[in-house]
Amino acid sequence: MSRPLEGVLVLEFCQFLAGPSAGLKLADFGARVIKIERPKGGDACRQLSIKNLFVEDDSLLFHTINRNKESYAADLKNPEDLEKLKKLISKADIMTHNFRPGVMEKIGLDYVNVQQLNDKIIYGMVTGYGTEGPWKNKPGQDLLVQSVSGLTYLSGSDIDGPVPFGLSVSDIMCGNHLAQGLMAGLIKRAKTNKSVLVEVSLLESILDVQFEVITTYLNDGGKLPERSSAKGSAHAYLSAPYGMYETNNGYLAMAMGNLENICALINCDITDLYLHPNAAFENRDQLILRLAETFKKQDTQRWLNILETNGIWCAEVLDYQKATALNAYKNLDIEQYLDLGDGKNIKTTVSPIRLDGLKLKSAVAAPKLGINNREINQEFKIT
Repeated sequence: MSRPLEGVLVLEFCQFLAGPSAGLKLADFGARVIKIERPKGGDACRQLSIKNLFVEDDSLLFHTINRNKESYAADLKNPEDLEKLKKLISKADIMTHNFRPGVMEKIGLDYVNVQQLNDKIIYGMVTGYGTEGPWKNKPGQDLLVQSVSGLTYLSGSDIDGPVPFGLSVSDIMCGNHLAQGLMAGLIKRAKTNKSVLVEVSLLESILDVQFEVITTYLNDGGKLPERSSAKGSAHAYLSAPYGMYETNNGYLAMAMGNLENICALINCDITDLYLHPNAAFENRDQLILRLAETFKKQDTQRWLNILETNGIWCAEVLDYQKATALNAYKNLDIEQYLDLGDGKNIKTTVSPIRLDGLKLKSAVAAPKLGINNREINQEFKIT
């Protein structure tokens, strides 16, 4: 299958997650992505692990984010290496970096200078808090960005204090936004034949993720989101029955739905709490607690049989073992193997996007540090 970004050359001066995850998405679409790494150590993510899992010398996390790429080792502080990189940049379609503001200016690889090398470059920048303002030099780390964005007061209950998201959600979403911006840049360049600057920040990305609830806050007289005091409520702004409920053998999730119909089906009396439609908001916590008492009386499958057959949106709450065993999961074809050579492989996820009905799979594993230097030097006549 021909992929839409075949023939596009990307130089990735990025470490950790946000920038490299954007490069991963471009590679899935067919772009050739070359990681520019320090000769000693490379991308710091090579040694940043989740659960201390490593594959040979590099972390499993690094392999997850950097599959299907090449690696070119170069010292940005070495004049000879810098000249080699400038030759590469002159041939590239896209260049990305996530250095703090001022770093690329010092070595002459900022957008203005790179335009002199390549007047059609798509130049992508990732920062923590933008290139201007009082926080421009603060470290852009996911948990810190979550903490200053308001996100941590949307999960849990009202007695929990702040609850961070269990994923590097700022990094992941920023990578998505960078990939979107770079592809939009390619389209703009095709129209104008000129270079394009694409800028994203972790803070803006995580604020954008919250666009629904921030808009609510901005138009609700400045009232803070009110998390429920009831266990299992999943949204600070939505009414009952939205949330998760314990059954006698597991948990059940309930989406939005007609509260009276639901209660009639499960034989739960709420007449004292639900006197008018607005009561679903006004008495949210009490209603959730009343529903919770009822759901504990039967097992999850019994409630699913009752509710789903009557068109109520609900689902069993599953852990990874149960979720990945589902036929629905397997039907998505969301897994793939990366070939490490010598009969070794890694199982990981694949792009969630299908093109012309086909999944964008690739068995190419993450590169060893600097493994592609010789062939890249020969191909681009770099000496």
